Amino acid sequence: MEPAARKQHILSAIVQSYIATGEPVGSKSLIQEAGLKVSSATVRNDMAELTERGYLEQPHTSAGRVPTQAGYRYYVDNVMKVTPVSEQGREYIMQTLSEAADSPESILQGAAQLLSELTGFAAAAATPDSENGRVRRISFVPTGAHSAMAVVIASNGVIKTKLFRCEFLLTPQMLEVFDKALNEAFAGIRLGSVGLPFIQTAAAGFGELSLYMSSALTAVMQACGLAAQISVCRSGYHRLLPLAGDDYSRAHRLLAFLQNDHDLAAMLGKQPLTTAASIGTENSRVELAQNSVVSARYITEGSPSGVLAVIGPLRMDYARTWSIIECTADCVGSLIGGLIDE
Repeated sequence: MEPAARKQHILSAIVQSYIATGEPVGSKSLIQEAGLKVSSATVRNDMAELTERGYLEQPHTSAGRVPTQAGYRYYVDNVMKVTPVSEQGREYIMQTLSEAADSPESILQGAAQLLSELTGFAAAAATPDSENGRVRRISFVPTGAHSAMAVVIASNGVIKTKLFRCEFLLTPQMLEVFDKALNEAFAGIRLGSVGLPFIQTAAAGFGELSLYMSSALTAVMQACGLAAQISVCRSGYHRLLPLAGDDYSRAHRLLAFLQNDHDLAAMLGKQPLTTAASIGTENSRVELAQNSVVSARYITEGSPSGVLAVIGPLRMDYARTWSIIECTADCVGSLIGGLIDE
């Protein structure tokens, strides 16, 4: 084995051993675990060089080595092999998420809970940023003689509803008129543009029909407003507490950040469009400087949409977490796509 390849093999073995045991890795145990056919002195020299290059560190003088953030980064980028979730595992994920698949938010909440259970870490899920979200379809569902629910389906996979009432009898024929008129006026319009000025302009274009549609127009405007907001689901934050040890101040800052919808949504919105791992100080928030975030986007309408994320320690099984979150994101995209088509 060439020296460069041997050093990469040593780094990989140390990362995998430390992820599994949490114990520093010494040269003797490393030779046995990695199946190296070189002397202990050669391994120690290689470990010393990896330490000088910033990939390893030695917690104590007589202790073995553990990976640094740079070591984890090199491992993820150059060494890690991701094995896809088995067909049986995928069926379990899909079946579990399908049990509460009546809305995108329920699917995302189920995904956050499932990711936390499967990985043993905290998890979050968010609807997509509405910057490019547009009205795809508006539907009306009767709920009573004088009431109905406006359903706004956005191009980014978000579905929002708003109940409204009328003084007159809401017949199926009347709702069909609302449906046709509003879809012609709203289809393709950016969610953020559906404010009071747009509603007033649309109402003027409807002429006398607008006298009957005022409450429906208001409901659609409010539903579009809800669809334009990022919705965040979370689960398993208690799993992060043991990771902080006795550093209660750090634990408090971390939990305060993760419970803040605005800040958490902003962080999730900055995640890459492809599956990725942000390690330690690579994260945009100082509260996550000692954590890693593995994220993946689910796909709706053929484009990356909202995001799923697992938040755990630096000593995370990146390959396993990567495969689980990719499979979960794929299942989430399929289920939300099904709701949109319906």
